[in-house]
Amino acid sequence: MEEKIKEINEYKLPIIPLRGLCVFPEMVIHFDVGREKSIRALEEAMVGDQRVFLVTQKDAEIDDPQKEDIYPTGTIAQIKQLLKMPGNIIRVLVEGQNRGSIKEILQEEPYMMGEIENVVYEETKDKESEALIRLVIDRFQDYMKLSKKVLPDTLLTISTIEQCGQLADIIITNLELDIEEQQEILETFQPKKRLELLYGKLIKEIEIQQIERNIDDKVKNHIDKIQKEYYLREQMKIIQDELGEDESTTSVIENYKNKMDQLELQGEVREKVERELNRLAKLPSGSAETGVIHNYVEWILDLPWNKETEDRLDIKNAREILDEEHYALEKVKERVLEYLAILQLSQSIKGSILCLVGPPGVGKTSIARSIAKAVNRNFVRMSVGGLRDEAEIRGHRRTYVGAIPGRIISGIKQAGTKNPLFLLDEIDKMSQDFRGDPASALLEVLDAEQNHSFTDHYLELPFDLSKVMFITTANSLEPIPRPLLDRMEIIYISGYTEEEKLNIAQKYLLPKQLKEHGLKKSNIRMKEETLRDIIISYTRESGVRNLERQLATVCRKIAKEIVEKDKASVTVNSKNLSKFLGISKYRYESIREQAEVGMVTGLAWTPVGGDTLTIEAVSMLGNGKLALTGQLGDVMKESAKAGVSYIRSKTKELNIGEDFHKNLDIHLHIPEGAIPKDGPSAGITMATAIISLLTGKPVPQYIAMTGEITLRGRVLPVGGIKEKVLAAHRAGITTIILPKDNEKDLEEIEKNVRQDLTFRLVDNMDEVIQEVFKEGIKDESK
Repeated sequence: MEEKIKEINEYKLPIIPLRGLCVFPEMVIHFDVGREKSIRALEEAMVGDQRVFLVTQKDAEIDDPQKEDIYPTGTIAQIKQLLKMPGNIIRVLVEGQNRGSIKEILQEEPYMMGEIENVVYEETKDKESEALIRLVIDRFQDYMKLSKKVLPDTLLTISTIEQCGQLADIIITNLELDIEEQQEILETFQPKKRLELLYGKLIKEIEIQQIERNIDDKVKNHIDKIQKEYYLREQMKIIQDELGEDESTTSVIENYKNKMDQLELQGEVREKVERELNRLAKLPSGSAETGVIHNYVEWILDLPWNKETEDRLDIKNAREILDEEHYALEKVKERVLEYLAILQLSQSIKGSILCLVGPPGVGKTSIARSIAKAVNRNFVRMSVGGLRDEAEIRGHRRTYVGAIPGRIISGIKQAGTKNPLFLLDEIDKMSQDFRGDPASALLEVLDAEQNHSFTDHYLELPFDLSKVMFITTANSLEPIPRPLLDRMEIIYISGYTEEEKLNIAQKYLLPKQLKEHGLKKSNIRMKEETLRDIIISYTRESGVRNLERQLATVCRKIAKEIVEKDKASVTVNSKNLSKFLGISKYRYESIREQAEVGMVTGLAWTPVGGDTLTIEAVSMLGNGKLALTGQLGDVMKESAKAGVSYIRSKTKELNIGEDFHKNLDIHLHIPEGAIPKDGPSAGITMATAIISLLTGKPVPQYIAMTGEITLRGRVLPVGGIKEKVLAAHRAGITTIILPKDNEKDLEEIEKNVRQDLTFRLVDNMDEVIQEVFKEGIKDESK
């Protein structure tokens, strides 16, 4: 008898795709939601009637499923409970209500929403249905006897059900079927047809369970046989021991003791090893704990408890090595030489933990390797970037399966000595989560008062790290926790100047690339001007990593020409440089041909070096609004407002109308607005631009300035002076106005650069005005 449709319902519901999970009506289940679209769908459902449409993905690997990636039939479910978990995960408890099919996808962003159709069939109570229900329940009882995963109470539940559809939905949740088979039953809306389909699958599962039971019995008999053989072997081993025929374990223990004597281990370490060896002697050879003890003892005996290299304290030799492998970086070199001098005088040093801070590509890691070579220490590098588990530093306890020591002890083992140079790379990129804070674990490692007895969780023995020379590197100090930062001596590597990059390219990078590409020096003709063009027009960085890539590109193309055209050498000059590297990627601001009213050149610091910053100001009739454009940060906006307030307080001295702020709208703009700008560097620059605009007096184009302004006109110091001055020098600026308190920073600038520039150091805005408008302002107010 064909089943008739009772009713058809339609709903608009948020859709949540599920991975490897098929939800049925009458089913109460919880699952985790982590994808952004699914979380938004949950939020939409909670705002409404707390119902969602749950569908199964065809491929569980797809992170952002579309309409074609999900089955069209799913279950309308009621949300019962939401629980937020760590890692932006939400655990959801739902109860399945009705089947449904996606009639139409209404939207896919920011979450999936669809029009759902629910077709309800009439339940027929006839003899055929009753017979089918009895058969299914009898077969399910057989299945329960074979499977241990079905709860006994389930049979009591299903025995009271008299509807085919409800019985099928409850039983299917207790069978171990593939997603495709579950989906097939879910897509069957007619109750009797669904139960018939389930009956066939239930018969198949019973057969599989019976086969599994037979296999399990065979495996169990086999294991019993193995245990019997193990028992007999142990008996035979004891007999052999009594006869002196087998001494394998004894010989291994003796080897360990001999190695312990060679290492001259004493005190707590020796006692620990001896206790473990005594335990090993008492354990049967087949015991699982035997391997654990072997690994533990071998780790202890492989560590360099008393082995160290002799420091090379020849300062002259160290200076030669550092100068040979690295150009510039004078501060770092001086600090290393100071370390060697103190070590030579005192024979011991504590607290020598250097932190090299600078942008990528300036040579922080490579100079650490050179320091190790200079002082004759083994070099170990450990990258801590992305580290978020404390056990990575301190190790796992031996109670864990597969436990090993932490990366500090592993690094010491790799070095082979107790006094290596240990580099902790990218220390500013550590993280933390529920597994602990690795930065806190490093506090003991990097503290000279504590690390003489560093204890790894795996070893549970103190290891002396006081003779290790630790060096850390970072791109920025802000992410580093203050207690950890307090244990390190900071050395800033601000980056290389254009001249330094030129020398590095000539002495190191170009010869290295020629060698790597199989070229000789005679194969390439390139002048200094061409190298300078590559640095200026094709790179914009503090380091030299990208410069090396550009030189590698040139070498590749030269190698290709030599092979293809059988040339002896190739000339690279400014005219044909674009043939090798394409059109130039960067340009630098240069001074304008003539001065303009309301236009001032400022100086800015960027992560890849300094740059000039042209600030433009215009006015128009209005009601005193101040417009700021150019993607400015909050600090620069506040600086502009402070500058306007200062000008309003000085209208008489500047001979500006007192009501300019009522009748004029002022627009300040910094070109190249796609580049974010922030920081207290442009206060006096913006104020000067507005004064120039209101007085009609132009600012000389050869002047650039940087500094912050207060409401009373004081000029405050700023950072990045070296990079800013180099940018001004590159742009052709001849006079630079700097805050008086930044005078000490001029010492870092090369002498040849300082000679080409005139520096004006100012304490307040009056001095800036006097320097910029030397002929006075009052005469210009016509």
